Amino acid sequence: MVEAEALPTSAPHALAGGSLAATAIAGAIAMAVAMGFGRFSYTPILPAMMTDAGLSPADAGLIASANFVGYLAGAVLAAYGWAHGHERRIGLAALAATTLLLAAMGLTSSVLVYSAIRFLAGLASAFAMIFVSGIVLGQGLLAKSEHVPSVHFGGVGFGIALSSLCVWAAPLAGVAGLSASQGDWFTGALVALAGTVLVAALLTGGEHVGNGAGREAPLSWTRPLAAMTLTYGFFGFGYVITATFLVAMARDPSGGHSVEFLAWLITGISAALSISLWRFAVPRLGLAGVYAAGLLVEAAGLVLTISLPSPYAPLVGGLMLGATFMMVTAYGLQIGRQLAPESPRRALAFMTAAFGIGQIVGPLVAGWLAERTGSFALPTLVAAVVLFGCGVVVVVELPRIRAALGR
Repeated sequence: MVEAEALPTSAPHALAGGSLAATAIAGAIAMAVAMGFGRFSYTPILPAMMTDAGLSPADAGLIASANFVGYLAGAVLAAYGWAHGHERRIGLAALAATTLLLAAMGLTSSVLVYSAIRFLAGLASAFAMIFVSGIVLGQGLLAKSEHVPSVHFGGVGFGIALSSLCVWAAPLAGVAGLSASQGDWFTGALVALAGTVLVAALLTGGEHVGNGAGREAPLSWTRPLAAMTLTYGFFGFGYVITATFLVAMARDPSGGHSVEFLAWLITGISAALSISLWRFAVPRLGLAGVYAAGLLVEAAGLVLTISLPSPYAPLVGGLMLGATFMMVTAYGLQIGRQLAPESPRRALAFMTAAFGIGQIVGPLVAGWLAERTGSFALPTLVAAVVLFGCGVVVVVELPRIRAALGR
């Protein structure tokens, strides 16, 4: 795990057993709201949106990219010291904004308005991710708990699985006058509201954070940190193509709606468990080795997504996506913080920004290729090649990264 000073930390009084458990649970719920719903519920709702609003794959890619532009903007803004001492309030405000923006998606059918809303949702997701994670992981590191990161980041997978269940259950409510996608967005907003209230009640700390020095030092770039940031950015490009279009790919006459639901549910469940399970490989491979393995496994999963017959392809693709993407995301950020112990928040923000750039380009390229080829096979293959290349880069740089980490 990363050193204690590598993250913003809260006052020691918040680290008693009960408070630490409450903080970890608060972090998990926050990630479920901000990421599972605020970011990723677009994926299971997208097929209904394409039907209700007549969206093309290119339109869907544009809307997705707008969200990632907002995420990038939030990551860049978070790199500065303006939020010092106000992390909890900003994180809670971001969760409240996520709730409102989920509801707003059900009030329009305009591509332009969809894009504007998703931009703001991306901004809110980045703020919640960075500031809430700083509080939760900082307290976990002070307590030397390896379970806090697993619980915290596992919330993303829990949110994904729950969003899938909501999309499946929303039509059962049968609210008159609402389209399928409207019901999905409004249901998600209600769940997000409940989650935000719980986080506000459980999350402590974050009003006095840091290592006593106030603002962080400027980021010092090294070859290992540059390699991690580069591969993290291209990982954003590769994973997001499947993460955005998996359910749309599953909407096949031979598969039916049950396959859509199961594909995203499996993605969420496997994501929720992935960090805990991959942790057993860390003593043998190290964080960087597991990070590289995750990239290569995910690349193989994408190949299977376009190689297997329906309905197995989206189900296996969802399993392997969920089993890797959250672990790669979490471990990548942990490695980045260890490589920049004097500037952990800046390292997190720059890596998140690189990730955001990849996510912006990914859906645009995928939507454009899918519209011209008539399927998502070529975009998925491109994503697999990119992820494989990232894995190779990390393997080549592994000795330098391990040396920089002191192991």
